[in-house]
Amino acid sequence: MNDGLIYDWNRVAPAPPPPLVMLVDETLRDGLQSPSVRTPSIDQKLRILHLLDRVGVDTTDIGLPGAGPHVVRDAERLAREIVDAKLAIAAQCAARTVISDIQPIADIQQRSGLPIECCCFIGSSPVRRYAEDWTVDYLQRCTEEAIGFAVSHGMRVMYVTEDTTRSDPETLRRLFLTALRAGASRICLADTVGHATPDGTRALVRFAQAVIEESGCKGIGIDWHGHRDRDLGTTNALFALEAGATRVHGTIMGIGERVGNAPLDLLLVNLVLMRWIERDLGCLNELVRTVSEATGEPIPDNYPVFGRDAFRTATGVHAAAVIKAFRKHDPGLSDAVYSGVPARLVGRVQEIEIGPMSGKSNVVFWLERHGIDAAEDLVDRVFRRAKGASKVLTEEEILTEIQYARPRPTRLDA
Repeated sequence: MNDGLIYDWNRVAPAPPPPLVMLVDETLRDGLQSPSVRTPSIDQKLRILHLLDRVGVDTTDIGLPGAGPHVVRDAERLAREIVDAKLAIAAQCAARTVISDIQPIADIQQRSGLPIECCCFIGSSPVRRYAEDWTVDYLQRCTEEAIGFAVSHGMRVMYVTEDTTRSDPETLRRLFLTALRAGASRICLADTVGHATPDGTRALVRFAQAVIEESGCKGIGIDWHGHRDRDLGTTNALFALEAGATRVHGTIMGIGERVGNAPLDLLLVNLVLMRWIERDLGCLNELVRTVSEATGEPIPDNYPVFGRDAFRTATGVHAAAVIKAFRKHDPGLSDAVYSGVPARLVGRVQEIEIGPMSGKSNVVFWLERHGIDAAEDLVDRVFRRAKGASKVLTEEEILTEIQYARPRPTRLDA
């Protein structure tokens, strides 16, 4: 398709691409904390792991082993699969900032031979400290002891301050400096309850950068872990990268605690369209459907890019434009005329349906696509049925009209 057909205001004054963009998938850890999902079988987890690797996700969280033997078992099986199948994806495990949670991760790393990043999390906000009767001195002691233990066992450590976006600067500064001096290699800023706005995200990332500079430690990375209670998960992740974070987290379909996390699938699509990363997203649709089936979480019909209706229309004006684009035999044009995301990017196609808002061109196109002669009387019959319907016709309903329209053989008496 001729690029001159679309004027892109997004590129009039674009933010420069971040120098480094990495992605962490939390589907098999934070995603399974959703009160509505079911835990996938280990075979389903392995399938998800392979698809995450194929789509180019950098790291996946394979569980919180401190939660019990069942998590240890699955996390170790996933770790062994990464080694045995020679997958490119890296692994991390979550842990409270206590030695008893970190020891099982060290054991899995030892038994599997796979380096595992230890993600130590601890509540940091005033409201959390008040509810738990924690002092900042206590948090510092836990941080120093736990990170020191993990580092001594040969693990890289990402230090996660829960509820970072509602934590005061002085507490964060003390905890960050303690973690870095104890050997943490990354700091994770957690929007645990989806509180942050884009301005808050930018301010927090820049604050973390200043503390890292103050520490004198080199090569420290900043992660962003966002939830979507205010439906800002994707937006905040992009703002975090623009501000200086180098790794952002998400889950497939955005599943997770309460209303979930930033949707990693949509982050991938946006990052590719913004040209901040290069990935082949041809299997991303399969990944979303695999996670949906494994967790029992349905994909809403109007879910962006991957929902049933994302590339589907029955409206006459819209459909007519898409059909005319199809007639020009230009896949790029048919993908762009009424769609902001190319269906082909994720292995999907534009679909034309027939309903009460359709024109006759919808009927003609549908029949042709199904290898059926678009005779005038048949088009009229299906069109009348659509105009009398309250919703889009199903394939079965259309085929029924076609069957009734065909002449029936006359019985000849002997």
